[in-house]
Amino acid sequence: MLKLIMGLKGSGKTKRLVDMVREAVNEETGSVVVIEKERKLTFDIPYQARLIDAGDYDIGSYEFLKGIICGVHAGNYDITHFFIDNFYKLVNDRSPEELEAFMDWLNRFSEQEGISFVVSVSADVESAPESVRKYVI
Repeated sequence: MLKLIMGLKGSGKTKRLVDMVREAVNEETGSVVVIEKERKLTFDIPYQARLIDAGDYDIGSYEFLKGIICGVHAGNYDITHFFIDNFYKLVNDRSPEELEAFMDWLNRFSEQEGISFVVSVSADVESAPESVRKYVI
């Protein structure tokens, strides 16, 4: 299952994501992974969640991000949730077509592996393609 938290800067996306991380840690038996550009969430999320500072890897492309997600999953098949904060800080391409293609891939990967994904994206919901808006919560 894929869920998007979309909104402009300052709309409370990260707070909502942090609340969802806490809920997942408290209710699930598997591993919870949080990916962000910097370690700003270190003291906001429970220590049981695995925090990955993607800034250490200079991701930049969608393919690189796919590789990180697949690699983390390959190392731990007990992952039940992935949370990705500030998505556009991780990838350089902000075109609606690339976002749409990545979200479709992420949704397929989610269904195939039984992992829930929550992604926060700093963008106006109205500017997103219809195929991406269907994931917005």
